[in-house]
Amino acid sequence: MSRYEIRLAGQLDSRWSEWFEGLTLITDADGFTTLTGPVIDQAALHGLIRRVSDLGVPLISVNILHDHAAASDATHLSREENTT
Repeated sequence: MSRYEIRLAGQLDSRWSEWFEGLTLITDADGFTTLTGPVIDQAALHGLIRRVSDLGVPLISVNILHDHAAASDATHLSREENTT
């Protein structure tokens, strides 16, 4: 499961969090909303993007959030496996 950040033009209040499958909603003073949280797979991601489209809210960006600690651990484990 990956974590994503989805930026929208417009301010959605916290009531929309449930509609967006429990993602965290943050609105800023510049008139944007950021949805952040885990997305189980590509089908779920496409579903979220479709919901944004259904609202008529402009989609600004979709970014995957990388956990640098997890990536470092995975690299470390990979190196250990290669030395045994």
